[in-house]
Amino acid sequence: MKKTVLAIAAAVAATVLPAIAQAEEAASPLSFNIGAVTDYRYRGISQSRLKPALQGGLDYASPSGFYVGAWGSTIKWIKDAGEIADVDVGSANVEIDLYGGYKGEIQKDLSYDVGLLQYVYPGNHYDNLGGGAKKTDTLEIYGALTFGPATVKYSHAVTTLFGTPDSKNSGYLDLSATFDAGSGFSVVPHVGYQRVAGDLSDFSYTDYSLTVSKDVEGFLLSAAVIGTSTKKINGDYAYISPEGKNLGRATVVLGVKKTF
Repeated sequence: MKKTVLAIAAAVAATVLPAIAQAEEAASPLSFNIGAVTDYRYRGISQSRLKPALQGGLDYASPSGFYVGAWGSTIKWIKDAGEIADVDVGSANVEIDLYGGYKGEIQKDLSYDVGLLQYVYPGNHYDNLGGGAKKTDTLEIYGALTFGPATVKYSHAVTTLFGTPDSKNSGYLDLSATFDAGSGFSVVPHVGYQRVAGDLSDFSYTDYSLTVSKDVEGFLLSAAVIGTSTKKINGDYAYISPEGKNLGRATVVLGVKKTF
């Protein structure tokens, strides 16, 4: 009898415990992601000198709507700025984004998202460039409304914008939509406008993109056409690499991402 009871208990445990573990995993508010792109574009501008970048992050999302997270990517633009000016601006080969906010529903098909986003560039001495340049760490507040597939979002810099002199109160307006194209494909058109405040308003520009993605056995594969309206200033591109290349030029970016 004792052996029978133990056998039944073992069978129940073998059936129930994996189901409980699976349910707990599905309900977990914590998630992780890792990925790579052929070019890290932020608001249309290459952050990785038109070269590949590794990326990853973690997120905590409460059922109440509160969320926090951290995300990082390899970058080159800060070191490149120092190379162009022949000034030591530190290593700063990684960007870390720290964010938190709250999401909620106003009514059916209409939701909102408000929060704070801190961009951190460890080891940066961008202010060594002089000319009023500041360290690149930047804090933005943001708010977004989503109606059906469409989202409008505004981000406002409460510090100088990525080291740009006198650029506090710069803003970025983002319009995008997500469409289910069937067979696991999604299509995301986007247009945005980066307004740079202060005396460097010539660095303001519009960016656009069209992204197609598909989940393949847990891996999100994507391809995006990305471009900007950046212009030349005094004969040079507004956003330029050490080789003189336009960091806002139109391109196709491929990516892969895995979320756990």
